[in-house]
Amino acid sequence: MTLELAGKVAIVTGASKGIGKAIAQKFVAAGAAVVISSRKQDALEAAIAEIRAGLPGAEVAAVAANAGDPNQAAACVTAAIERFGALDVVVNCAATNPHMGPTIEADLSAWDKTFQVNLRGPFVWTQLAWRAWMRDHGGTVINISSVGGLRAGGAIGIYNTTKAGLIHLTKVLANELGPGVRVNAIAPGLVKTDFARALWEQGGDGFYATPPLGRIGEPADIAHAAVFLASDAASWITGHTLVVDGGELVS
Repeated sequence: MTLELAGKVAIVTGASKGIGKAIAQKFVAAGAAVVISSRKQDALEAAIAEIRAGLPGAEVAAVAANAGDPNQAAACVTAAIERFGALDVVVNCAATNPHMGPTIEADLSAWDKTFQVNLRGPFVWTQLAWRAWMRDHGGTVINISSVGGLRAGGAIGIYNTTKAGLIHLTKVLANELGPGVRVNAIAPGLVKTDFARALWEQGGDGFYATPPLGRIGEPADIAHAAVFLASDAASWITGHTLVVDGGELVS
């Protein structure tokens, strides 16, 4: 099956590197116009240069925004609609993890920051997209969660708690916003990104067992699932979490 996103406009947060950048690349390759966002403009420009090197003429723009700042998120949503005339897909990929170690030892500032970016952030971006475009025109929201949101253990308990909340928020919003807007989540296992370097570089923390394929994930593995969920091929899928964990894909 060929998955096409021609004519669709997407925002991908946390898209200057890692999973977010891979999703943006695959979206552009599938025909979408994409606005990539993260905190640093220079990192976004480098990502755009990489995307255009492989896809000359790609419709891609960069808008710097802190995913946890509602005002910056609103500016990005407005810029996307002004630039490309629509907003069909939002991918909430931006995340943070300021605390690693026993959850009970965490400072409240680390707890608050993690929830602000990882859970409140996706709600804010979805709400803004709904109000600005999707309420009247429909659309798709894809939340990047984690297998850590489905089971307890390991050294990133606050991060995993936010991802569990994001899975539930996905179901809540799918129920409220359907049938016009589909809301789904992807829950990756361990993926080889800079963000997860502390886990995969040292062989993990015991929470991530050897996956069935004998390797950890690559960003492109998650991006392919995102293209499917954004496409019309997934038109009957909402409120689901796709678990992408070393060869296992379960809805």
